Amino acid sequence: MAKAIHTMIRVLDLDRSIAFYGEAFGLTVADRYDFPDFALVYLRGPESGFELELTLNKGRTEPYSHGDGYGHLAVAVDDAAATEARFASLGFNPTPIKEFHRDGALMARFFFVQDPDGYKIEVLERHGRYR
Repeated sequence: MAKAIHTMIRVLDLDRSIAFYGEAFGLTVADRYDFPDFALVYLRGPESGFELELTLNKGRTEPYSHGDGYGHLAVAVDDAAATEARFASLGFNPTPIKEFHRDGALMARFFFVQDPDGYKIEVLERHGRYR
């Protein structure tokens, strides 16, 4: 059986991305590896061993194209409204909270935010299958 251990995104500014993910989601640097042409930083939170790998390709100045295949990263929080308000106070410009209902019951309460490189992150309130 396979175990998901990380996902990778390419960033232009490691310090800016590390600060964003730390402020927004409480992720901290688990490991950092510097190579001549690139650097890898692994971020991890206290609730999961799953990591976000930030890859910096040295010398790159143009933003990355996310194309039409990338969707989003998703995280679960206890209170979507409180998290959305905190993000707004930090200037992260979250989208308004939305709810999906199925068969008359709440399926999901969520909003989106973008990191400094434009990657979308879905912030779901812990509920049902989203734990």
